[in-house]
Amino acid sequence: MINNELLIRLLKEGNEQAFENVYKEYYRGLCAFASQYVDDTSECEEIVQDVMMWLWENRLSLVPEMSVKSLLFTIVKNKCLNSISHKQIKQRVHESLFLKFEEQFEDPDLYIESEMMACLDKAIQNLPTDYREAFTLNRFENMTYNEIAERMDVSSKTIAYRIGQALKILREDMKEYLPLLLFLMKL
Repeated sequence: MINNELLIRLLKEGNEQAFENVYKEYYRGLCAFASQYVDDTSECEEIVQDVMMWLWENRLSLVPEMSVKSLLFTIVKNKCLNSISHKQIKQRVHESLFLKFEEQFEDPDLYIESEMMACLDKAIQNLPTDYREAFTLNRFENMTYNEIAERMDVSSKTIAYRIGQALKILREDMKEYLPLLLFLMKL
């Protein structure tokens, strides 16, 4: 690995090879680090992928004095802690909704889940075509980024970007249901 200042300069210049080297160098270690906080391997991988996407998207704001390694590990830790906090909030929201609707419906979980799934289906259908295709292949057909990239004839980075953008759009569209939806789907 090259020195930190040169690495930051290359990243700021948009050097994809430098980014790929960072990705290869730190991906496994960051996933292992995340697993100390988060039990789900796929969630660890998603957190690390989000952090890597953040690094690329925010590369122009990097400063030479900043350690890329320290930055990545710090962001992963914070995202893991946010995830833990988010799970606790989801649990409280679910309990609150359950109590609220318990008297009105014989089985409130089924009613809420079907309402949310209908909203989610609508939100997925409203995604741009490329985002929707990459997202559904990954999330519902369990295809890897590389498999999707081959099928769609684009790079795996493009697939990672599309899925990341799809998730951002879905989070915004589903923000009212997100804590409960994630709990029910165990994403």
